[in-house]
Amino acid sequence: MDDGGNPWVNGQAQSPVPAAAVAGRLPSQPGQTGHELPPATGPTAPQRGVPGPRAGTGLRVVRHDAAARLWILGVHGGAGETSLALLDPDWRPAQHGWPYTGQEGARVVLAARSNAVGLETARIAATQWASGQVGFAEVVGLVVVADAPGALPKPLRDLAKDVAGGVPRVWNFPWVEDWRLGVPPSPASAPDPVRKIVKDLNALAGQGSTGLSR
Repeated sequence: MDDGGNPWVNGQAQSPVPAAAVAGRLPSQPGQTGHELPPATGPTAPQRGVPGPRAGTGLRVVRHDAAARLWILGVHGGAGETSLALLDPDWRPAQHGWPYTGQEGARVVLAARSNAVGLETARIAATQWASGQVGFAEVVGLVVVADAPGALPKPLRDLAKDVAGGVPRVWNFPWVEDWRLGVPPSPASAPDPVRKIVKDLNALAGQGSTGLSR
C-alpha cells in the first residue's frame, strides 16, 4: 500500500488496515454546497507501515447512541472540543475519545491547542488513526487552536509542521479574544477566518477526507 508521503512510516503497523483504505492526495473539488474543498496535504487514510502509539498512550473509544455529521475530537482537556462543536448544530463533541456508534465511517476532526503538549498529543492521536487502530473513524484533518494571541515561536511552528504531515489537512484556528472574555462561541460571534474553517469542515463532513462522496 502506498504510504501517501507520510513521514511517520518507519515500521510495521500494529493492526491490519482494510484493503479499501487507500491513502492519497487529491486536488480540491467542489463540495455539494458549491464550496471548494481544501486540498489534502497529507495522507487521507490509514497506511501499512505506520506503527501504533505506545501502549496506554492512545485515546480511548467512546460509545455514542447517535451519529453526528461531524465529530469534534479534542485530543486533550482544554483543546476547545466543546467550543468548536457550538459552531454548527450538526456537530457533536466526542468527549475526548474516538466516537463509535456501531457503524463505520464516523467523520472526525481532531482538535488540539497550539502548545507543545497539545501538538504532541495530536501526534499520538494521528498515529493511532494512521496505524489502522480505529478503522471505524474517518479523520478529515486537525484544527490547531491558538493557545495565546500572536504568532507561534519557531519551535512550535516546527512541531506543528511535523504533526501536519500525518493528517489529511490542518486548520489554524485563531485566538478569539471575545470568547476568552465570556462571549459564547457561535457562528454569529465568529470572525471571518473561523467561518471559513466551518465551511471547509462542513464540506468535508459531506464529502469525506478524500473529497469524494461515498
